[in-house]
Amino acid sequence: MGSSHLFGQTPTKKNLEKIQVKKTHQKPVIAIIGENQYTELTDFIIPYGVFKRAEIADVFAIAPNKGRMDMFPTLSIEITTSIADFDTLYPEGADLVIVPAIHNSHNKTIIHWIQNQNKQGATIVGICDGVWTLAHAGLLNDKQATGHWYSLPDLSKSFKDTIWTKNKRYLQDKNIITTAGVTASLPISLAIVESIVGFKKAKDIATELGVSHWDSFHNSDVFHFGWDEYSTAAKNLTFIWSHETIGIPIYQGIDEISVALVADAYSRTYKSKALAVTSTNQSILTKSGIQFVSETNEEDQKQMQLSKKITNEIKPIDHLKNTLLEIEYRYGSKTLRFVTTQLEYPTQ
Repeated sequence: MGSSHLFGQTPTKKNLEKIQVKKTHQKPVIAIIGENQYTELTDFIIPYGVFKRAEIADVFAIAPNKGRMDMFPTLSIEITTSIADFDTLYPEGADLVIVPAIHNSHNKTIIHWIQNQNKQGATIVGICDGVWTLAHAGLLNDKQATGHWYSLPDLSKSFKDTIWTKNKRYLQDKNIITTAGVTASLPISLAIVESIVGFKKAKDIATELGVSHWDSFHNSDVFHFGWDEYSTAAKNLTFIWSHETIGIPIYQGIDEISVALVADAYSRTYKSKALAVTSTNQSILTKSGIQFVSETNEEDQKQMQLSKKITNEIKPIDHLKNTLLEIEYRYGSKTLRFVTTQLEYPTQ
């Protein structure tokens, strides 16, 4: 598959400007906001996991409503803090708001909320197609921004007052930050940690995750969908008798970043879908306190084609690399390219 240059080159200067923190906050307040149906899995889970384990901020996973949040392309989590709950806790607003890709980028509740957070001085980060929500909110007018390679042509047509830039993993314009496709969630999260508390902490977390670099260097020109990719998608969707279910056993303290990366990759093949498996009805929390909703049980797991065990001894990036190798072995090199192109994950 070749070596990955996902995270660019060795940083020579700070990657982001300092994130501004309100004087009334003892430490930064970060809100990751998603739609109850659907929110992109890694866009949401990875920043939450990185910030929680860095222990540099008060971090909240929120949605318009408490309860289940269905993720795309798979898995679901339990949300315990609504927008109203957060606003009661912090009427002065957050310091940093993360906006993942959501199914309905016109969601008025979320748009009004991030507009208000912006007015209160929060830095707003649109990850991957979360940039559509920022654009609909008017936050990108007369600003430089980037986005998923696939979306950039449509974004350029729809929002002509924005200066759209490719070949960037992430891009900051004052208190607005936008990123490229799905796997950009890791480098931007590390860059934010670096902005808040410095390079050493970011490096420590990066080492724990298996990441060596996290600057904004990126070549989006290598990504495109041609005949091979569209043909592969059509074939994989059509041959439903060969579709596989991938069970991921969830246990107390499992690394949610690894879960998100593995499940996201397998569920983009159009030949397989990952499901969370739990053995009891008890609440099981991940390393950073995420509760995945059980979609099947141990008994059903016997009917699955593959049980994908995720151990905390293996770093998240290595779990992703191993999963991509498995995808190539099980489904072929064309399906692998189809997946990595969606993820905007460079493999050369």
